[in-house]
Amino acid sequence: MASLNKVILIGRLGKDPEVTTFENGNKKISVTMATSERYRDRDNNWVEQTDWHNIVVWGNLANDIAEGRRNYTKGDLMYVEGKLRTRQYTDQQGIVRYVTEVHADKMMQMAPARPATQSSYGQPYAPAPEPAPGYTPQAPTQDEGNDLPF
Repeated sequence: MASLNKVILIGRLGKDPEVTTFENGNKKISVTMATSERYRDRDNNWVEQTDWHNIVVWGNLANDIAEGRRNYTKGDLMYVEGKLRTRQYTDQQGIVRYVTEVHADKMMQMAPARPATQSSYGQPYAPAPEPAPGYTPQAPTQDEGNDLPF
């Protein structure tokens, strides 16, 4: 049976990306991302739950971020797509620890939401004009020579 390891997150960066450069020139980017959801509890109070994710970027994407071709900073709303990876290490007290990370294949900044008063062309939003008094819309008539149903 086939399996799939794919993660898609949309959230805000919790810190500026940290760049690690290795002796062979490869780069690794590490950053945290917060995702939040709101819901009502049994007492009808709003509760916000935030989860933190460790994001790791390698390869060309890491090079683009490290060299400033992609400028991401703390608080940016981001779309991240990748795979879950779990690794283990032993801490200074000799305890084995596990870390789950998202190894990002795609990472892009989402455009900020435009204000409700702006149209997509940057002009102030204006509602559609009211129809003239006495106007009644007519149902479209089907063209006699057209046998398409739409």
